[in-house]
Amino acid sequence: MPISEFDQKLLKNGILIDVRTPEEFKNGYIKNAKNINWFDADFADKFREVDKDQTIYLYCKVGGRSGQAQKKLQDMEYKKVVNLTGGYDAYKREAIKNPDPK
Repeated sequence: MPISEFDQKLLKNGILIDVRTPEEFKNGYIKNAKNINWFDADFADKFREVDKDQTIYLYCKVGGRSGQAQKKLQDMEYKKVVNLTGGYDAYKREAIKNPDPK
């Protein structure tokens, strides 16, 4: 799903995960996102408490790390993993064009 189509209402039945580094996260993130760093050795372990039927929305800077994280979580049998393509960079560009957040 393009990150420009993401809407906070989707979080009624899902969670939003930013897989960038903590330093990147501190410089800006999407409202209600939880930061789980893709590069952490225990990345997969941090999802143990997440229901495998819950929808997980992932994003990173431009889409590469979140795509890798999506594959990893699918390999771990998470059923609904959505990569928000374009990443935070695209989200920021969209926010500049349309300052009314979804």
